[in-house]
Amino acid sequence: MPENTAVPEPRRGPVRITVPTRNDPLLRQLTEVVGGPLGRHTDPGRVTPGFWRIERVLILLTGIAAILAVLSKNMCRLYGWGGENSYQWACYSDWAALFHARGFADNAFAPFAAGAQFEYPVLMSVVASLTAALVPAGNYDRTLAFYDLNVFFAVLLWFVVVIATARSAGRRPWDAAMVALAPGIILASTINWDMWAVMFLALAMLAWSRNMPFVAGVLVGLGTAMKLYPVLFFGAVIVLAIRSGRLRPLWLSLAGAAVAWVGVNLPAAIANFDSWSYFLTFTGDRGAGLSSIWHAWNLTAAVVPGMPSLDASMINVLAFTLFFLSCVGVLVLGLVAPRRPRFAPLLFLIVGAFILFNKVYSPQFVIWLVPLAALAWPRWRDFLVWQLIEVLHFWAIWMYLYAETADIQASNTFPPSFYVFAVLGHMIATGYLMYRVAHSIMNPDFDPVRRVGQDDPQAGPFAGAADRFTWPLKRRSVGADG
Repeated sequence: MPENTAVPEPRRGPVRITVPTRNDPLLRQLTEVVGGPLGRHTDPGRVTPGFWRIERVLILLTGIAAILAVLSKNMCRLYGWGGENSYQWACYSDWAALFHARGFADNAFAPFAAGAQFEYPVLMSVVASLTAALVPAGNYDRTLAFYDLNVFFAVLLWFVVVIATARSAGRRPWDAAMVALAPGIILASTINWDMWAVMFLALAMLAWSRNMPFVAGVLVGLGTAMKLYPVLFFGAVIVLAIRSGRLRPLWLSLAGAAVAWVGVNLPAAIANFDSWSYFLTFTGDRGAGLSSIWHAWNLTAAVVPGMPSLDASMINVLAFTLFFLSCVGVLVLGLVAPRRPRFAPLLFLIVGAFILFNKVYSPQFVIWLVPLAALAWPRWRDFLVWQLIEVLHFWAIWMYLYAETADIQASNTFPPSFYVFAVLGHMIATGYLMYRVAHSIMNPDFDPVRRVGQDDPQAGPFAGAADRFTWPLKRRSVGADG
């Protein structure tokens, strides 16, 4: 085949589903207690008729996990979030804390009132206000009602994320079970409104995989109006656009994102610029957030003689520099890889770097990575080890805050050093998962997704693209499947 000629896409037939108990080493071992993995004479390769279709099973698993999520916060639902309850029982939620603290109890649309200081982007303010508007005045526990409504919406979004992930996974829809059963989502999805942004990004990935770049861009724009991180979607697009020379999908998706983001933000900025811009000024001025590497550094500096602490301006510079260098590294990785990288691994690496070096790491940020991990590195052993360490880190946060706020002796609580080690553990676990993903990019034969006979289920507009620019320039590959 001539150099730089795109490889034609294979003729599409019925999609044959990869069976997890055959493909994943850990699941294959676990099934030994029930007779072992499905044998070669069993062919569930296509979605079979009947009630127990793959997506229905995934919804059932998500429902079970959602019940566990509700139960994990039940102590606060029963006894309230006052005092140290939310830390002692690890059931803290911004929904309960902000209902009165940000004025939702008196004015459902408090974030848009004159002089409002609501530290979240516009679309998140809209969601919070519309939810508060559903809580009528009355002599009952309105905080609990506000919390329960938000939980209800978060569970619905969870269903959407699971199905979108399954449909984005090509021949591996069962990988979405990671999203359905993730301990990180069970524990952290009811803290804040992040699941909305996760949903928008999951739908953007699905739209992109269906070759709809403008629609994907619109969804990314809406997600960015909820939370900043969905805009990192374009990092993966840029890498693949440079490598393939296909720039039109990049411009279309950027246009869609710009239309959506401006359409949401411009009216709010015109109506009340100070309230709209408060999120930006708050983000720039705040210091090291809990569980960030910078917060762990400052905690250590407080007890180590001669170790300097870092103020907000220094953290801003260091965080941006390290994240920028990480993005450059992902770009180089995408250009030197022997085969065009898949979309999801690139995005996972970019979001992972953002989480590791950002000056804030809220406990719910783990849910950002779960759907991307399921698409980028669907190996249950690594996934569960990562999630186990994230669970340890989740409990360490609340034990640390409990020790800081409760009137108890230090000997009866975990020491701050335990919390610092938990932060380091979560960073090392995330970094290890990023290493496995980067290794699979440089060694495509180790990629679980490509080993089942598919190139990139999320490639979308880049499917079958030939390499137009790689580094070093003397190496050219014939195309995605070459």
